[in-house]
Amino acid sequence: MTTLPFGRALCAMVTPFTPDGALDLDGAAVLAERLVSGGCDGLVLNGTTGESPTTSDAEKAALIGAVRAAVGEGPSVLAGVGTADTAHSSELARQAERAGADGLLVVSPYYSRPPQDALEEHFRAVADATGLPVMLYDIPGRTGVRIETATMLRLAEHPRVAAVKDCAYDLLGTQKLLAESDLAVYTGCDEYVLAAYAIGGAGYVGTVANVAPGHFRAILDALDARDTERAARLQREAVPLIEAMMSAGLPGTVTAKALLSDLGLPAGPVRAPLRSASTEVTADLRERYEALVGA
Repeated sequence: MTTLPFGRALCAMVTPFTPDGALDLDGAAVLAERLVSGGCDGLVLNGTTGESPTTSDAEKAALIGAVRAAVGEGPSVLAGVGTADTAHSSELARQAERAGADGLLVVSPYYSRPPQDALEEHFRAVADATGLPVMLYDIPGRTGVRIETATMLRLAEHPRVAAVKDCAYDLLGTQKLLAESDLAVYTGCDEYVLAAYAIGGAGYVGTVANVAPGHFRAILDALDARDTERAARLQREAVPLIEAMMSAGLPGTVTAKALLSDLGLPAGPVRAPLRSASTEVTADLRERYEALVGA
């Protein structure tokens, strides 16, 4: 089995803000501790769910430091450093290393849509910027460009490219990557947790794990114990909440923060141009959450 560089059960953590929109480091520490105690092996900060486009470089560094201090040295802490600018991404990588991150999440440069050879050069430049292991982030629905399987296979030869967060919805491509490389492939799609793990994936980087970390960890544990019936049941039980949080027209950041806040946990508002969920959406999320955790 592929070595797991960051554990199996990872949460794409929201970035808590105070009611007036400032960075809430105390809240981030509380949430991080809850997620780790709830079953997360690691936390991914400053990613899509962490609203990285609207947080400053200084806020990103402060968040890494606060979470590192809160969870200690056991759980892995990954930092999103991807931007549309190779030089800026490389500087964020160096900053994350200084702040105490264990690894880097590097998304494709968005909007500019570089060709595959330029995309490969971008990732190599960021990987060369520090001594930290890198998780490539393939999410073409947001970036506008796919990291093609052949490109990832070439990047797998880099000594610090260790993993992929796979949000491409291409199960055949995922299987090819698993068959032809030693990369640890983490699904970033909550509905694929069981399917990806069953074909040899490393685990997941989940958004719904912000509110139900133990449930998704239990899916992996059940499959490890060869209890496929329980693993399948747990995945099916999560579908209503996954659908409401990830497929109902609102970004997962918005729904995760709405539900966390309704549960009395640190989250706060989202930053513009996102808008907070309505009371009706929040009530539906709470209903589905309670149905899941009581199942």
